[in-house]
Amino acid sequence: MATTVLIVDDSKLARIVAGKAIQALEPGWERVEASNADEALARVAAGGVDVAVLDFNMPGKDGLALAAELRALHPSMPLAIITANVQDEVIARARAVNATFVAKPVTEEGLRGFVSGATLRLRAGVR
Repeated sequence: MATTVLIVDDSKLARIVAGKAIQALEPGWERVEASNADEALARVAAGGVDVAVLDFNMPGKDGLALAAELRALHPSMPLAIITANVQDEVIARARAVNATFVAKPVTEEGLRGFVSGATLRLRAGVR
């Protein structure tokens, strides 16, 4: 069964950059996108999302609030928070919802640890 990653960012360019980095690391993963938290929640509710990469700064609900909701719905889903806002408080809040912090600009190297860990968890059947 294919793994599907949801990329959530209000910037289309940022979604493209994250998608290319993920594709380079895991070419078999299918990518779906959302431009805000409401779209993301609808996409997850439709089913089939295994992994989520969430921008922190978005209009409306921010990525940490979205991560908390997703964590409540899917306790073992691998989640990453991506942001240029590299502050201890943001990193701590990401960890508090059991999400991986990834600094922007998103690169293959920056996502490597998260993607590797997500792949291992999914292979082990932790979905």
